[in-house]
Amino acid sequence: MHAAAMQTAVPVAQARRHGGERRRKVQARAGAAQAGTGSERRPGANKGFVEEMRFVAMRLHTREQAPKEGQKEARKDEEKPVAQWTPTRQGYLNFLAESKKVYDCMESIMETAPVADYAKFRNTGLERGTALAEDIEWFRTTYDMIPSSIEASPGDEYVGLLEDLSREDPPAFICHYYNVYFAHTAGGLMIGRKMSESLLDGAALKFYQWDGDVKEELLPRVRDTLNEVAEGWTREQKDRCLEETQKSFQYSGSLLRLIAT
Repeated sequence: MHAAAMQTAVPVAQARRHGGERRRKVQARAGAAQAGTGSERRPGANKGFVEEMRFVAMRLHTREQAPKEGQKEARKDEEKPVAQWTPTRQGYLNFLAESKKVYDCMESIMETAPVADYAKFRNTGLERGTALAEDIEWFRTTYDMIPSSIEASPGDEYVGLLEDLSREDPPAFICHYYNVYFAHTAGGLMIGRKMSESLLDGAALKFYQWDGDVKEELLPRVRDTLNEVAEGWTREQKDRCLEETQKSFQYSGSLLRLIAT
C-alpha cells in the first residue's frame, strides 16, 4: 500500500473503531441501567433507547405493514396495504406539500435549538425540506400542477403540535422526530416506489434520495445520537417519549390520508 493510502486508511479505521466503541458503550450503559430492575425493564432496553422506540412503533403497525411484529388491525384507509390505495397525482402532490411543512418545522427547530440537545440533530443528512421543495417545483414544471389549498391543513396542525412539544415536552418531540424520519427510510420508500410507478411515469423524486448511504451511514449516526440524548433522561421521561408514539402515528396518518383516499 502507498504511504498516502496508508495515512488515509488509518484515520478511517480509527473513526470506524471509535464509532463502534461508542455504540457498544451506549448499549452497555443502557443494559446496566436496566439490570436488576426486572419490573421496569422495557423490551429492547438492553440495546439502547432507540430499540425501545422501535419496539413500540412496530407494535402499532398492522400485520400487512410488519408481518413479524405488527399487531394493529387495519381500520383506516392509510393503514391498508398500499396496493389497495386509490391515489391521485394531485393527492400525492398535496401530501408532499403538507409533509414539507412538517420537515421544515422540525429542521428549523433543530437549527434554533430551544433545547440544547436539539443542536446535535443539525445536518444529519436525513433532512428532507430542500428535497421536497425541488419535488414540488418538479410537479409544477412537469405536470403544470401546484398543491391545493387545504382547509384544516394536516401539515399546519402537526406543525402547531411540534412547536409546542419542542419547548414544553422535549422527550415527546423527540418521539415525533424519530418516527417521522426513520419511518420515511422504511415504509416511506415503499410508498415512494408505488407512487412513482402508478402516478409519475417511473420518475424518482428527491424526497426518496439521500447524499450518502442512509441505511449504513446516516441512520446509525442519528441512532447513536438519539441513544446518547436519552441517556440523560429519567425513566419517566423515556416512558413519556414512548407514550407519544401513538400520537405520532395519528398525525403522520393524517398526511398519508391525502394519498390513500
